[in-house]
Amino acid sequence: MGDRALDVASIRKDFPILEREIRGKPLVYLDTAASAQKPRAVLEAIQNFYQNSYANIHRGVYQLSAGATELYEGGRDDVQRFIGAKDRREIVFVRNATEAINLVAHTWAEKNLESGDEILITALEHHANIVPWQMLGERRGTKLRVAPIDANGDVVMESFEALLGERTKLLALTHVSNAIGTINPLKKMIELAQARGITVLVDGAQAVPHTRVDVAALGCDFYVFSGHKLYGPSGIGVLYGRLAMLEAMPPFMGGGDMIETVSFEQTRYAGVPQRFEAGTPDIAGVVGLSAAIRYVEGIGIEAIEAWEQTLLAHANRVLGAIPGLRMIGNARHKAGLVSFVLDGIHAHDVGTALDQAGIAVRVGHHCAQPLMEIFGVPATVRASFSLYNTPAEIDALAAALGETREIFG
Repeated sequence: MGDRALDVASIRKDFPILEREIRGKPLVYLDTAASAQKPRAVLEAIQNFYQNSYANIHRGVYQLSAGATELYEGGRDDVQRFIGAKDRREIVFVRNATEAINLVAHTWAEKNLESGDEILITALEHHANIVPWQMLGERRGTKLRVAPIDANGDVVMESFEALLGERTKLLALTHVSNAIGTINPLKKMIELAQARGITVLVDGAQAVPHTRVDVAALGCDFYVFSGHKLYGPSGIGVLYGRLAMLEAMPPFMGGGDMIETVSFEQTRYAGVPQRFEAGTPDIAGVVGLSAAIRYVEGIGIEAIEAWEQTLLAHANRVLGAIPGLRMIGNARHKAGLVSFVLDGIHAHDVGTALDQAGIAVRVGHHCAQPLMEIFGVPATVRASFSLYNTPAEIDALAAALGETREIFG
């Protein structure tokens, strides 16, 4: 596996889109934090399913349906293994990490929280881990508290611990910041919360594709992520929940496949996870996610993480040498992305100029507007790295940024 992971040229051949040219130049894709490109194994798995194996699942007695059900439920087993869940019933398929957070907000939180109860988040959060809790506050009168960060983008642990008060009922925090790459000391933060009886939800959308995640070892109550950042298709995501938590939660949506029996007078709900999977699911999405997981496992998540850290170190060196470039976020532990501004040039202008060179980066507030306000910038340029990126691509980014500075004078 180690040799395979170091053979980046071979890995790149697995991703057909990387053969494209943009504006006559080779595509340099540095936006995996927004969404990862898809390897041929995933594309072929989805096509083969639709072409040869498609049928609706669970209730069909014919061979195609039984086969599709086996593929779908096999995907649940793949996710369970990949994130270290103890029971396959702890894996709930949803559309994305955002839906998973909203599911918890509308079920567990709606049932267990009351007016005056507090939800603690950090200043690093994506909007998906802010807005649902604000909406809950409008419905239930709960209060949102925010753990501050320091100038480097690390959570101030003393302040964090002090905010874990008697009224704190939920800690909802990101594993890895999508905007500046901070990796939170998750195990320690979970231990501090649970020692006080506080339920913990983790947004792992930026972690699962890049580092080993073991939800049982972490001890969190909920963990969410999206398939499209894990080299799988968009429209499929995962909610992990401890079995006892899920079994005590009411359904999120009503409909088919989440029921035991229905009459006009009363409905009996199915057990977990079916209780939370109303209607026909994204069956092909699960097939694609399963293929993505097997692809990542074939390379080795530890090898991927090591390579991305190599790319991050290279980016810090070459971009740090560019006059007028200021890094936003210099946490002690960072994922493979850099977020920066060029003095005197708006991030959107930088992104447009880079596109002329065939380089795809993300510009804007990265669905983290409060975090941008803390750093005093309206937007940043974010380059995020993955197993298919190379030091040469980062050099191309640096060269294009140098040209951009000259153009804008």
